Amino acid sequence: MKIRLISKNDAEIISRYYLDNHEHLKPWEPIRPYEFHSVGSWRNRINELVEAQEKGEAAYFIALDENRAIGRCNLTSIIKGPFNACYMGYSVAAAVQGQGVASQLCQYAITYAFQEIGLRRIMANYMPHNNRSAKLLSRLGFVREGFAKDYLKIAG
Repeated sequence: MKIRLISKNDAEIISRYYLDNHEHLKPWEPIRPYEFHSVGSWRNRINELVEAQEKGEAAYFIALDENRAIGRCNLTSIIKGPFNACYMGYSVAAAVQGQGVASQLCQYAITYAFQEIGLRRIMANYMPHNNRSAKLLSRLGFVREGFAKDYLKIAG
């Protein structure tokens, strides 16, 4: 498995990841039109994501097996100064669930956040009934700090 930051050339790879895993990711994603994950749509959006990376506002990682995406991890809303923190989101392909991909990918992003960016806090939110995410975050050293009622609109 190879892990790296996304580049402007990754629209097709990322599109294929989401299209191949549409049903698997559906419970954990906002409702979006099918074309949201088309190659053309990703080509339009990826420039903004890479620009945010270059500005130090975000970091978007992709895990690859050969030339196929098997996972994504995003560090977003990077805030410097006294807060010096960000949010982390992640997903893995259905075919690799339970194989340690999420752990390796998220640990890579966490190390990058602390050592490369110099952050001191990463926040990750998950749906309370998502036991896999709860266990993953616990293994990664995250501490539950509370319950944010009606925080995100996911899957309707």
